[in-house]
Amino acid sequence: MTARFPTVFVSHGAPTLIGEEVPARDFLAGLGGAFGRPKEILVASAHWETAKPTFGTVEKPETIHDFYGFPDELYRLRYPAPGAPGLAGRAIEMLQSTGLAASRDDQRGLDHGAWVPLMLMYPGADIPATQISLQHPLGPAHHLAVGRALAGLRDEGVLVLGSGSATHNLSRLDWGANGAPAAWAKDFDDWLDERLAAGDADALVDYRARAPGAALAHPRDEHLLPLFVALGAAGEGARGKRLHASFTHGNLSMAAYRFD
Repeated sequence: MTARFPTVFVSHGAPTLIGEEVPARDFLAGLGGAFGRPKEILVASAHWETAKPTFGTVEKPETIHDFYGFPDELYRLRYPAPGAPGLAGRAIEMLQSTGLAASRDDQRGLDHGAWVPLMLMYPGADIPATQISLQHPLGPAHHLAVGRALAGLRDEGVLVLGSGSATHNLSRLDWGANGAPAAWAKDFDDWLDERLAAGDADALVDYRARAPGAALAHPRDEHLLPLFVALGAAGEGARGKRLHASFTHGNLSMAAYRFD
């Protein structure tokens, strides 16, 4: 019998998370074992945007080092997981069956929004994985609808993983901070947890008007949009259970959720 996986949202932090001694790294390193082994993985990463939902169809995706100014050892890391072109094809059909346009990309590999958490969760790099792109101008409601179109993947043993950040304001980070986050970051993080626990999709979609500190927490909301894909893929009425809560670099929330 195929295991029915929850959908998951994780905050992937900076690329340096791989080697940092912080609670979020320890959490992600144990998450794969807690969930078990999916048949395939579909990642909605904050670091891939296109005009319409696009899926990677590469059989051997490269490891994309889409960041600058970090230590040399990060650029030597590789996550050689096999691709999942079959999964991508099924997902395209699911979107098209609901009237959503979808496309494929036969060149793109895995960006750091995908391989950083996957390297910690499934270090063996032996589970087929692919990505779905975001459409930032279309906002949260669109990404919730995309996720809902993909809900059937859970019954196929697929892990739908949203990878972004619960708060993401690079101008307000403090790389040496060890203290409590700023009030705006904590207030937004708490509001997000409350609304997810309540399954309040309407409030979440309208978060920029309703959430405290929304403009500071997400000056541009590409790092929160993967959450809506994961929430939608859990099905109508899904609620979120917080699996992890911590902050790194001052105001970067590393919150993670599962949806059932």
